Amino acid sequence: MLIGLKEILRLAEQDRCAVGMFNATGFDSLQAIIGAAEELNRPVILAHAEVHNKYNDISLVGPAMLAAAENAKVPVCVHLDHGVSRKMVYRALRLGFPGIMMDASAMSYEENVRITREVTEAAHAMGADVEAELGRLPIGEDGKFVSTEHTGVFYTRAEEAERFVAQTGVDALAISFGTSHGFYKAQPKLDFEVVRSCAAATRVPLVMHGGSGIDKSGFQDAIAAGIRKINYYSYMSKAGYEAAAALISEKKTYYLHDVAYAAMQAMKEDVKRAIRIFSLQE
Repeated sequence: MLIGLKEILRLAEQDRCAVGMFNATGFDSLQAIIGAAEELNRPVILAHAEVHNKYNDISLVGPAMLAAAENAKVPVCVHLDHGVSRKMVYRALRLGFPGIMMDASAMSYEENVRITREVTEAAHAMGADVEAELGRLPIGEDGKFVSTEHTGVFYTRAEEAERFVAQTGVDALAISFGTSHGFYKAQPKLDFEVVRSCAAATRVPLVMHGGSGIDKSGFQDAIAAGIRKINYYSYMSKAGYEAAAALISEKKTYYLHDVAYAAMQAMKEDVKRAIRIFSLQE
């Protein structure tokens, strides 16, 4: 069933765990995510990222995501991930997305507040919930380096987070505490005190971006510190890619649908593994 962002995060808070958010870049990953959640009987967030819009336009994939959520046997929130343009945010809201992320974190603090507050007011008027971001990850959503400097300069400060939430009225906040988008070359060093201090200061659900590649203990320590939503995509996609590559190399089929199906099954197993960790089931 389709539910809102605040509602699904409330379920995570009740269980003192985190809900996984997985990007659906096509119908194969959409089926993988919903299938994994249903098999484990766990809530899930199904997301469309603006950076992926060139692969599947939101006007096509958005209604399919909403239909899949409505027909699912478990609670599903459909969410716009990293909406960097207000145009994309408003497209998602008009389609009926119950959750959107306005990511103005590349702007100055003042601009981030101004843009996020404007979007939050509009989204709330339409019955949708809003996630924003304060602090920056050293590698952006598009895979490009934001900076080669020490990542500590990007960490979210609790006092600023408290002020930001009060000024914008957002329902969830993505914070920076040592993670990064994309693939890790080495295990990241996470600062859980940043999470604890931001959780105490803001009193809203906190979000971990750049969740792929973190080990089990890193995820669960972050959850214990206050993370309630974990964004996960890169390694799910990698699992699908590797399954597709293996089938192609075997030359047992020349049908694309066989390759897509193999990728979907591999992604589903990877999503199931992630959900079990996020929900503290392993």
